[in-house]
Amino acid sequence: MLLKPRTKHEVPDVSDICGLGAIELSAMIKQRQLSSREVVSAFLDRIETVNPVVNAIVSPRPREDILREADSADAAIRGGRGGGPMFGLPIAIKDLARTKGIATTYGSRALADLVPEDDELFVERIRAAGAIIIGKTNVPEFGFGSQTYNNVFGATANAFDPKLTAGGSSGGAAAAVSLNLVPIADGSDMGGSLRNPAAYNNIYGFRPSQGLVPSGQKPEVFLSPMSTDGPMARNVADLAMLLDVMAGYDFRAPLSYNGVPNHLTGLTAHLLSARIGWLGDLGGHLPFENGILELCEAALRRLEELSFRIEPMVPAFDFEQLWRAFVTLRQSTGGCGLLALYDNPATRDLLKPEAVWEIEASLSLTAREIYAASVVRTSWYYLLQDLFERYDFLALPTAQVFPFDIELHWPDEVNGRRMDSYHRWMEVVIGATMAGCPVVNVPVGFDGHGRPMGMQLIGKPRADLDTLRLGAAYERSYPWTAGVS
Repeated sequence: MLLKPRTKHEVPDVSDICGLGAIELSAMIKQRQLSSREVVSAFLDRIETVNPVVNAIVSPRPREDILREADSADAAIRGGRGGGPMFGLPIAIKDLARTKGIATTYGSRALADLVPEDDELFVERIRAAGAIIIGKTNVPEFGFGSQTYNNVFGATANAFDPKLTAGGSSGGAAAAVSLNLVPIADGSDMGGSLRNPAAYNNIYGFRPSQGLVPSGQKPEVFLSPMSTDGPMARNVADLAMLLDVMAGYDFRAPLSYNGVPNHLTGLTAHLLSARIGWLGDLGGHLPFENGILELCEAALRRLEELSFRIEPMVPAFDFEQLWRAFVTLRQSTGGCGLLALYDNPATRDLLKPEAVWEIEASLSLTAREIYAASVVRTSWYYLLQDLFERYDFLALPTAQVFPFDIELHWPDEVNGRRMDSYHRWMEVVIGATMAGCPVVNVPVGFDGHGRPMGMQLIGKPRADLDTLRLGAAYERSYPWTAGVS
């Protein structure tokens, strides 16, 4: 979308500005085709109109403070000092990431008044890239569950139907991007928390290789994590741009690494062919709501038309064992990390049941159980390396159910099969998590009820650029407007 030519004093249409991508907007600000004030004002106006319906943006900063920063950005441009790939752009940070001077509640009443004194590592980088932080995006409490609701701010609605969930835990971010409330957003992902809401709101989301985006999660930084931060956007180029801002070694994150390519520049070299292994329902192990597999298979046929080879296959692995290992490792870090709130009588009763379940399960774990789970994870990692000798990428759906009623905390049944935990219905995402692989969620369209769905395209560990190139090839095969007006 390009803005119409305008006279010096003509105010551009808000929908035109908010519909543009992050890269295009940043270029226009630097070239003085638009001012940062005009861009930021347009998004703030749209937030005032749309956000009361979806509740994606929370803890908003005062408008006058935000516009003061936009004016400073414009002054820097006029003085020839503007720079950074996100210069003058508004962004809202996921409410699981620390933001200096801005409330970071983690969606919990126990931390409703927390205002950090420092930024998360990737937030520092986003600020340094010139972005203007306007507030936070809504999350489920502590990110537990792929349904964004909490007792601090309430629930976030789906971009296409306010009666449905936006997914989670990056539900606020996904809905905000899809509805053009922000041009781009950060998300985080352990059990599909970035991928699921991207699928549910018809946008792109990228879970990077483990360690590509540094994670300095105080107070512990050495245990091998399963969660990582990553970008969400309405197009793959914007994903690559934000990934370049977020990625790269930081001494405060000892498991992060150097040697990161420029992903945005790398997209100019198109991926022309590849062999993709279609995992489907893992040989019947995973239940799916009717229509999901068919949408994904139709999307893969579009790639076949571009000379990509698709081969159905099922890895020879005990997937129930893999799930149990995932649960154990998740509890050993996520549950233990909240012990201080659980041990404090003043905050224990403020925790939601799913958080208490994770914490109490962690209390009974033994070192032997955690080690055994890590051994299973290692076996899965090596099996995938063998698969990547035969396939360039793997693919499977991003979710096992379509977006569901916003009043439902989590589906307890999928296609007639009972779910035994609050997150079992998202088992489809754990394979990439356990192996630390890069994954791009691509939109695959809608079912007959207008509910969006997405598909995971999984690359080899540290093959983030190739995975983004596959996403870009897919985008060229089936472009459409991500959000709704």
